[in-house]
Amino acid sequence: MSTDTPSANTPQNQRLVIHSNDDLPEVTPLLDQMADALCQRFEQIGLNNIALVGIHSGGVWIAEQLHQRLELSEAMGTLDISFYRDDYTRVGLNPSVKPSNLPFATESRHIVLVDDVIMSGRTIRAALNELFDYGRPDSVTLVTLLDLPGRELPVQPDITGQRLQLPEGIRIKLSADPLALTLLEPKEA
Repeated sequence: MSTDTPSANTPQNQRLVIHSNDDLPEVTPLLDQMADALCQRFEQIGLNNIALVGIHSGGVWIAEQLHQRLELSEAMGTLDISFYRDDYTRVGLNPSVKPSNLPFATESRHIVLVDDVIMSGRTIRAALNELFDYGRPDSVTLVTLLDLPGRELPVQPDITGQRLQLPEGIRIKLSADPLALTLLEPKEA
């Protein structure tokens, strides 16, 4: 059984087709669905000893919200995968590199890795490389707010808020405070 959590109006394996900002889903209901799906997963599989880790920047914002909804007592971790990207030598270093912070041991833990958007899978690959440099977790559950087409690596989220299909050349952006999605035209991306 998949724990993919599409919106109530979209069949499970179909993508919500987006034409404009008016078509974008609200973030809060997606977060509620994702938190419910995580609780179900923890119960079904019998996971305990869970640690939440967000990928900078949007994944950290999503992880903070899930951390509150799940009422986890242990502090969450954050990863900045800038030095682990496979395009680092081609595009250079992100000018806003932040330190990674895992305030817990990853060894023998069940890690919930959180990002805002999965598309190519390369960010997740980089995050897994960094995460395993800290130790070998028992498992990693991948959670993303959005799932976009365009995989270049065989990486799929275990739980996702919404699967989207965007118009050609259009990007999507998550902004903080309050969390909201907006479309970016090619010149803005």
